[in-house]
Amino acid sequence: MNSLPLDGIRVIDFTQVMLGPCCTQTLADYGAEVIKIEKAKIGDLSRWSLGSDPDGLNNPVFCSLNRNKKSLALDLKLTEARDAVLTLIAGADVVVNNFRPGVMERMGFGYEDLKKINKRLIYAVGTGFGLTGPYQHKGGQDILAQALSGVMRRKSDSAHPTSIYATPLADYSAGMHLVQGILLALLHREKTGEGQQVAVSLYNSMLAMQMQEGAAHMMREKDLNWGAFPLTGVFDTTDGAIVMVGAFKQNPLQDICNALEIEDLSAQDRYKDFDSQMTHRPELQAIFRENFAKNSNTHWLKRLEEVDILCAPVRNLAEALQDPQTVINKMILEAGETAAGPIRLIGSPIDMSAAPVSVRIAPPRLGQHNDEILTSLEARRGDAA
Repeated sequence: MNSLPLDGIRVIDFTQVMLGPCCTQTLADYGAEVIKIEKAKIGDLSRWSLGSDPDGLNNPVFCSLNRNKKSLALDLKLTEARDAVLTLIAGADVVVNNFRPGVMERMGFGYEDLKKINKRLIYAVGTGFGLTGPYQHKGGQDILAQALSGVMRRKSDSAHPTSIYATPLADYSAGMHLVQGILLALLHREKTGEGQQVAVSLYNSMLAMQMQEGAAHMMREKDLNWGAFPLTGVFDTTDGAIVMVGAFKQNPLQDICNALEIEDLSAQDRYKDFDSQMTHRPELQAIFRENFAKNSNTHWLKRLEEVDILCAPVRNLAEALQDPQTVINKMILEAGETAAGPIRLIGSPIDMSAAPVSVRIAPPRLGQHNDEILTSLEARRGDAA
């Protein structure tokens, strides 16, 4: 088996639902030993998503976020359980949680508590809105972060209703930012020997995602909206829809008109340059819609690609999962069988030639590794005695 980049790194994982688990799964995929601390008899809340059994073995949501981890189910109100966790943390490299500020501190697992027993510890925290400030105790959730950060109000057409983005982009982006923070802290520890606290939030991740738009607003008071450019849009065809991005060319409108087999609109003063095209965007878009509706996806994709205009079919997830490119990119992982059928998961988007991702540990049953972990702690105590 190839050596993985995080071999030898032990992570104590208090996370649940998505922000934290997608972070710790990435660490686990690349070799870290991730011990997931779960509440006895209940476990990670995502085990109960979609009405599945509490073991989570038939639950796609839990399985999608928890491969390559070990599950340790404990009642942390019990002294012996708390002592076991503290013993694990004393020998760990990273502790991760995504509770509201104050929860870990009330349990005696705050950063100030834990760095006393492990000065090299990386203490990683994911919150909704930050560790301090007016929203610090507000419940953090992906949709709320979309709303408060301005992301939800951004749309390519002002006529579209304001709506929730259907994929939890705040959870995922914050989870990946937490991975970055942990890796940076591990590098810093290599240089200094010191641990530190690393914190991210859903809110900050959503603001960071709008870095270009935010700079345009603050520096020019300009609304930068890539989806609202005049030669960009989604257009229905006779058998589906395509998206077109008319950009990165000297005169993309001329090429689009060539593909549509209509007169060169760029020769008209009202459409002669970008600013005039923006002014008359509704009319341009109406012309595009009328013409794309006359033929099929296949026809128009071929025509647009012949003139080197960026385009793609608008597909659903099922179609994307069946695409040969998805298979070639190794984005589907098999993680064993359950009574309900095979566990099939989305793989890692990071392709390392010397460290390919595999499922070393299937998504665990609640408390599946209690005996293994607790027995090793007892043996360690015996050796110390």
